[in-house]
Amino acid sequence: MKIANHSVVEMHYTLKDADGTVIDSSSGGEPLKYLQGVGNIIPGLEREMLEKDSGDKFTAVIPAEEAYGPQNPELIQTLPRSAFGGVDKLEVGMAFRAQSTEGQPIEVEVIDIDGDNVTINGNHPLAGVELHFDIEVVSVREATAEEIDHGHVH
Repeated sequence: MKIANHSVVEMHYTLKDADGTVIDSSSGGEPLKYLQGVGNIIPGLEREMLEKDSGDKFTAVIPAEEAYGPQNPELIQTLPRSAFGGVDKLEVGMAFRAQSTEGQPIEVEVIDIDGDNVTINGNHPLAGVELHFDIEVVSVREATAEEIDHGHVH
């Protein structure tokens, strides 16, 4: 059965950046299961998966715009250290929950500390990154009505 919208797909993957550095992989573990066509994976990879079949192995290069989007400079801000009240020791790499200007929860990472100035980045860690996937399709089946209704695999 070929992958189409509302297919349940199991796949093994290795995700690398443009330099070949492995970012994530299912190798040695369980395959990733997802419901095709409902946005459970990044748009560019979902498009690449269409029409593939069990046993297919392929590579896909997904530009940032079809993955986690470009870096948004508005999501990088410098705040006073006092904005982090209750945190005794701030360090680069620390993550915090914050609210976007639209009131949505986002995760921000401290990317620089210069005296009393703390720079945070609210972009997804893979925003602006071209993604390189090695994919092996393990299985494909039709989704149940319940899976389609819920928008995810059961």
